[in-house]
Amino acid sequence: MADNLKIVRTIADYQFGQGAGKALFPETCKFILSSNGKIRQIFDKGKRIATLKADSGLLTLSIEGAKRLQSHFPFPKLRVVVTNEVSDFIAEGKSVFAKHVVKVDERIRANDEVIVVNERDELLATGKAILSAFEMLLMKKGVAVKIRQAIR
Repeated sequence: MADNLKIVRTIADYQFGQGAGKALFPETCKFILSSNGKIRQIFDKGKRIATLKADSGLLTLSIEGAKRLQSHFPFPKLRVVVTNEVSDFIAEGKSVFAKHVVKVDERIRANDEVIVVNERDELLATGKAILSAFEMLLMKKGVAVKIRQAIR
């Protein structure tokens, strides 16, 4: 089990930044493994924190995982910030459109796992960036983030 913890912490540090592994995955984590022994899901205290995608070897975040990263990293790291007016739609799982993005971590690239928040830095959802940070702010049409899990 210690090896599994080291693996997911290393992946998290690579994917989200130094310190993300310890912020996401405490010593109390439990792992769900596939039939061939590969890590698939990581839980802590009965809540899913993240899933390890077999195709890319990267993590997708649950709401619990997003909360942990949000509290660990300063605003706006890893975040896509949307206008307060669309908060309810995003919190219900609707996609984020570029025209609603008001601020974004400039290091975000297309296909990155992101945290979606409103202008008050309230967590709304987690998702996959479809556009880069530059494109999200530049474009006025199209989907910027496809939501994976929303708070409602």
